[in-house]
Amino acid sequence: MPRPLRIAIGGVHIESSTFTPHLSTADDFEVTRGDTLLARYDWLSPVHPWAADVEWIPLVHARALPGGVVDAASYDAWSTEITRTLAEIGPVDGILLDIHGAMSVVGRDDAEGDLVTAIRSVIGPEPFISAAMDLHGNVSPVLFHGCDLLTCYRTAPHVDVWETRERAARNLVDALRRGERPDKALVHVPVLLPGEMTSTRIEPARGLYGRIPEIEARDGIIDAAIWIGFAWADQPRCRAAVVVTGTSAGPTTDAARELGDLFWAARDEFAFVAPTGSMDDCLDAATVAVTDPARRPFFISDSGDNPGAGGADDVTFALERMLARPAIRDGSLRAVYASLVDPETVAQIAGQPVGSAVDVLAGGRIDPREPGPLRLEGTLEAVADDPDGGRCVSVRVGGLSVLLTSRRMQYRQLASYTRLGIAVDAVDLVVVKIGYLEPELFDAAGDWLLALTPGGVDQDLERLPYERLVRPLFPLDRDFVADLAVVTG
Repeated sequence: MPRPLRIAIGGVHIESSTFTPHLSTADDFEVTRGDTLLARYDWLSPVHPWAADVEWIPLVHARALPGGVVDAASYDAWSTEITRTLAEIGPVDGILLDIHGAMSVVGRDDAEGDLVTAIRSVIGPEPFISAAMDLHGNVSPVLFHGCDLLTCYRTAPHVDVWETRERAARNLVDALRRGERPDKALVHVPVLLPGEMTSTRIEPARGLYGRIPEIEARDGIIDAAIWIGFAWADQPRCRAAVVVTGTSAGPTTDAARELGDLFWAARDEFAFVAPTGSMDDCLDAATVAVTDPARRPFFISDSGDNPGAGGADDVTFALERMLARPAIRDGSLRAVYASLVDPETVAQIAGQPVGSAVDVLAGGRIDPREPGPLRLEGTLEAVADDPDGGRCVSVRVGGLSVLLTSRRMQYRQLASYTRLGIAVDAVDLVVVKIGYLEPELFDAAGDWLLALTPGGVDQDLERLPYERLVRPLFPLDRDFVADLAVVTG
């Protein structure tokens, strides 16, 4: 009887903006090991039939909210732990690499490429590596050649995260049981767009990703994947990519070329997922819109400082514009601002009785761009503990609830508002540091706009100081002929 397959699981998962002053450290990460790591994957509890007769070996997995560049010491510690454990456990048949694909590390241009290279230096060329990634990651040549199978999410907002990880694991097991190394083909598409222009809720991304099932149904194809790439890092690897894996070289190469051509042909069709404007434009529109009950609550995305893409989470630009509105100051317009990370200010006031008068400075401590820390003179409205934000408070200023957190977080779930006593459906306006609205907010919104605010994940890419991208690159450049060469491996 053949021995069970031995497959190790690990990785480091974060999306890092190189344009934010935030530095991601080990304190920002949730780290799992041992049985706790294996318990993340529901195909192991109980074991699905395809995953049986496999010895699943936990390495280490570190995951964080998107942020700034990761400090080298933290990354090196996890990379070393992964390679040391691989050396200790002996030969493996395969590795499931659970990563994002847009991690940046101080002193490195291609963090995931660095990680797969370190892993290969220990396990050698024979074991198969299967990478599960975010579609906002990057596929560098080093990562492509270091892996045997690569796949990514097919939805944005991402509602297929665990489905993607299971697909990567199942494809790996199937390939190992066939005993044949997959064929794979890569096409880099010279396009770099923010995620808010590429939501799969709308065309052309919906149709582009909609082609994947038909392609995967073809003889000789295992998986087809499309990466939008990560727009908020200034690195040569940042660009869109298509990777197709299969059991036959010809169909695999043809499918990669086909998807690459479709992506390039659609480049001019991509548009923001919602109407956009400056913060003041959006506030003007919201003030009119909320007179119609059907359009309440009205949401505005403070997109330039979105912590879900790597923003510092404490730029005060949008909040200042809200506080300048008489209708908000006098309470005739009920509004919420979610949120600013400011552990110092939270610690200063969280111990006071609810209802206490407060006079504090908030925000602008990580990313000090104008207007910097703002004075909040109002009332302590609520105090609560949040699993993402830690100790959180709500400060009421006129008709505005300003939410302050101890840890960086994204107010994407209604439960986070409820903890601070806010029923979203009972307010007029919610300004939230986010890009496209995540599903719960999208469903709750009467209407919404995307504000093109400043920050480390500015949606207006032409305002970012890129220096190291491989050019030409659409839409920063427009009049050029694309090189859609297919790379095989």
